[in-house]
Order: sequence, then structure tokens, then C-alpha cells
Amino acid sequence: MIAIEADNLSKVYRIYANPTDRLKEWLTRRRYYQEFWAVRDVSFQVKTGTTLGLIGDNGAGKSTLLALVAGVLRPSSGQITTGGRVATLLELGTGFNPEFTGRENAIMSGTILGIPAKEMETRFSEVAAFAEIGDFMNQPVKIYSSGMYVRL
Repeated sequence: MIAIEADNLSKVYRIYANPTDRLKEWLTRRRYYQEFWAVRDVSFQVKTGTTLGLIGDNGAGKSTLLALVAGVLRPSSGQITTGGRVATLLELGTGFNPEFTGRENAIMSGTILGIPAKEMETRFSEVAAFAEIGDFMNQPVKIYSSGMYVRL
């Protein structure tokens, strides 16, 4: 018996250079985003009573794939079928505003911890270097993998 079956499962996110680009796109019907494929054309089966492990680098799509399996995210294409109940075990990023960028959330978190915003701005390059998430630091954290959340 099959417990989980994924057939050409994909999840793509739209990455905007500026938040106002979403509005410009809506008004002009022109494309202002780049596509980021978190998961692309993944197919697999997991039989009842077996275990599946996912291993990969930060940003490889492990958490996105698990969220697709759990039904937390809807796939951009493909299909996921589960035979039974599936639940997530871990939710990271509590306290982060999903609409804020990594930069904004880092500064806000520092402020909550009692570090003045100006000091956080001067320390931000150290935070960014530690997080190792590159250009995603300026994107909303709602598109981050759980590994990216942990690093931030």
C-alpha cells in the first residue's frame, strides 16, 4: 500500500526586486518578477510502514517538499496523494513577520531583544554573513526554507 505519492510535484515562487513591483505588475500586466523553483518535477512513492529521509543543503527544497506533502502549501504543478493523515512536526520562524524581509525581521528581532535599531543596522553585515542566505535577505521570509529561518 502507498502512503505518499508525489507525481511531478513543483513549487515556484515569484521573487520581486521591490515590493512596489507587485503593484506595477498588477497595474500594467507586465511581469516584474523572477521565478524561483523551490521544488521542481519531484516524483516518489513511500510505502506504508517505511521511512523517508530528506538530506540537502539549505534552500534545497526539503521543507517546501514536506509542506507540500502535509498540505500546508499547494503545488504550482503536479500532484501529491496521501493515504491517511499527515501532520507537520516542527514550525520555525515564530515571531517573524512573514511579509517582512530577512533584513527587517533581523532588525526587529534584535530590537525585541533590547538591541537598539541603529546598533542592529551596524551589526547587520555580521548577521547577514552568518545567515549565509545571500540575496534572499532582501526577500519576504514567507518564501524561506526552514534552514534559512534557522540561520537568520
